Amino acid sequence: MAGPRGQRAGTNNESRHVLALEREAVSLVDRMPELLMEADRIASTVAQGIHGRRRAGPGETFWQFRQYQTGENATLVDWRRSASSDHLYIREREWEAAHTLHLWPDLSPSMNFQSHIAPVSKRDRVLVLTLAAAELLVRGGERVALLAQMSPTASRNAATRIAETMTANADSEFTNKGLPPRAALSRFSGLILFSDFLTPAHEIRERLEGFAASGVAGHMVQVIDPAEETLPYHGRTEFLSPGGDQRWVADRVEALRPKYRARFEAHRAEIAEMAKRFGWSFLTHHTDRPASEPLLSLLMRLQGSASGYKWMSGSSDMTERAL
Repeated sequence: MAGPRGQRAGTNNESRHVLALEREAVSLVDRMPELLMEADRIASTVAQGIHGRRRAGPGETFWQFRQYQTGENATLVDWRRSASSDHLYIREREWEAAHTLHLWPDLSPSMNFQSHIAPVSKRDRVLVLTLAAAELLVRGGERVALLAQMSPTASRNAATRIAETMTANADSEFTNKGLPPRAALSRFSGLILFSDFLTPAHEIRERLEGFAASGVAGHMVQVIDPAEETLPYHGRTEFLSPGGDQRWVADRVEALRPKYRARFEAHRAEIAEMAKRFGWSFLTHHTDRPASEPLLSLLMRLQGSASGYKWMSGSSDMTERAL
């Protein structure tokens, strides 16, 4: 009797999981237009304080051919090269060769958290930051892609294409894991990760060291609800796991606060040290702060010098005050 009951329980749990994923996918589709508009507004706000790279006239040094992307100006097409192929190609010169930056938003269950302190969930903030970053980077002449889910594009509708891709993959392994998918990236490309990075540090290290070893320039933006950092609760408090299938009750949660905060800071310090060893940057953003802050901080670091990107570490919450 125990076997069939266990089997039925497992089937019921799987069904509930599938239904939860379906509801999450529908919710993402419903919210995406609003999030796209918010991302565009934030990108426009940040762009006012960012000067685009200046390029002196048309270059003459051939760089490479690349396939034409939907939405690009047809005058850029090299018709002679395209005539010998089934695809349209663009002849890029060295001065205009854009960097390619791969974006990864963490949309795993832990990102659904929103406390009474923050106006938005971590998930919505990560989505907005990803879409706004794509918009800003394309305006600056770069190519962007959703890590392992779409090819790089320099099209002005890049943010919309990323939104559509995320919506289409809402119930796939790409959006239900707290780690970025494995992918082979070129040596001179960039990787921007938006996550709470609360997965065990050794798992994060194992997943990211392959990117770092291949010479990819990385930037890690930790998106945290302020309550996760400070544990501002009192008395008897119930905690639920991200999936809602586990619960734990603390009688006097304030008694746990010192030890909890020390452990939280130790974990973040380990992630920041990992980024430093990779030669990557790391910054923390709290969801009770404006979304423009981490974007401004990120764009300033991406611009760097004319010869390449300058990757630096810091806290986005201090950027606006410092400026």
